[in-house]
Amino acid sequence: MKIRTARPDRGQHSRPRMHCLNKLEAIVVEMQDPKSGVRGVEQKLNITIIPHVISGKDIIAWIANKMKTPPEEALAFGTMLVSYGYIYPLHNHKKLVMCNDTSLYRFQTPYFWPTQKWVAEDVDYAIYLAKRNIRKKGVLEPYEQAHYNHLHEWLNYKWDFIVMQATEQYKAGKERKKPDRVVFDCQERAYWIVNRPPRRTHSAMDCGPDRLIDPNADEKITFDQYRRMNMFYQQAIMRSKVKSSVSLGVLVKYITTYKNHDPFLAPCLPSNPWQTDTDTYWTLNMRRVDIPTKMRVERWSFGLFELLTDLRGRDDFKIFLKKEFSGENLAFWEAAEELKWGTASSISTKAESIFKTFLAPGAPRWINIDGRTMGLTVKGLEHPHRYVLEAAQTHVFMLMKKDTFFRYLKSPVYKDIQKKALNPAPHNFSAAQLEQNAQNQNPGIHPIILWKQEEEEKVKAAAASAPVDIKAVMSKIDRRNRDIQ
Repeated sequence: MKIRTARPDRGQHSRPRMHCLNKLEAIVVEMQDPKSGVRGVEQKLNITIIPHVISGKDIIAWIANKMKTPPEEALAFGTMLVSYGYIYPLHNHKKLVMCNDTSLYRFQTPYFWPTQKWVAEDVDYAIYLAKRNIRKKGVLEPYEQAHYNHLHEWLNYKWDFIVMQATEQYKAGKERKKPDRVVFDCQERAYWIVNRPPRRTHSAMDCGPDRLIDPNADEKITFDQYRRMNMFYQQAIMRSKVKSSVSLGVLVKYITTYKNHDPFLAPCLPSNPWQTDTDTYWTLNMRRVDIPTKMRVERWSFGLFELLTDLRGRDDFKIFLKKEFSGENLAFWEAAEELKWGTASSISTKAESIFKTFLAPGAPRWINIDGRTMGLTVKGLEHPHRYVLEAAQTHVFMLMKKDTFFRYLKSPVYKDIQKKALNPAPHNFSAAQLEQNAQNQNPGIHPIILWKQEEEEKVKAAAASAPVDIKAVMSKIDRRNRDIQ
């Protein structure tokens, strides 16, 4: 690791997380106090005695005693300290978590703290991997080997300089005492585990792009900005207000409803295809699968919008409306969606077709909307655009939401699909199997290639279904025979 005398300002002082990191550092400094902090002891690691080593249960006990929190919250806070790199494990480097047992940890030196306002660069990481490759004689961790190969290809123009720096640092490290060398190697490795984590590992350093404006700087506000702020606050005062208890009640109801359908709160059934490399989840949840899953059918009952956005649910809703002889509202809603998201060249044609089918006097599928909305819609169709049917579509949507949607949930059509719905059993993969699946993943096909293949298939199908011109075929055969002769 090369020492920087002048560190560049990366704009981290403008980020909201710096306040959090300063609080964490104050806690870490207090934990290292010789009198009231966590007591460290000498511990033998392999054949080397490492000073100032602390155990996970001692850290958890100190945090719980200091902050007056239960052990579960103290464990979560300790894990946050490890994930940000203030404490690093001596044995299991890949998992940046705090264990409430006899696992060994050490405090990271302040040089490697995140508040030092310099980011980990690719050249530094390449030098570290090259040095580690020399020390391990070419035996690196799989994720380190992947990073090493990528950086070798990316920084090929300066690779000789990187190898020279790594060789010099390796020679300088051998001159240190063995305990100091082991401690520095552990500190450096812990730093790069935090800033270049292994595959499929979350990094606490991901904080988004830098701000363009420093919130701590004094900004001069012009008269026009004051006028705009005054208008904004006046409009905000005039808005209708809702009690906090009501809004919180709605939020709790929403979370309770969607809790089992949130991929962050509930696992995918039967397994997450991004982790297990098993496409069963995609197969069971295709857009128009014959038999949907129970979770998918349950989601239809949350609201009409959920039902219509799912093509399989919309098809099931059409079956119910066909039996009720009231499918014109859904057909109009689909036609309005097609007009809204279709091509610009077809807007006039589609608008005329919609008017003749649904809105004109005596139309074959005339829809029942109020006179004011009908008048505005018909007048807007004189100069059609994408959102000319927005008012009529909203009116029809509310009619279906208040009437036909609740009748559909009580109908035999929905109850029958609930009985037939699949409930897949979860796939139980071990950690070794997940790692093997991640290594065996193949790169996917680019969407543009798939789109070109679909277009070619459509052209072939259209050519095959078109009538054959016998005279043209015979003339082509005769011309080919003459060329051969």
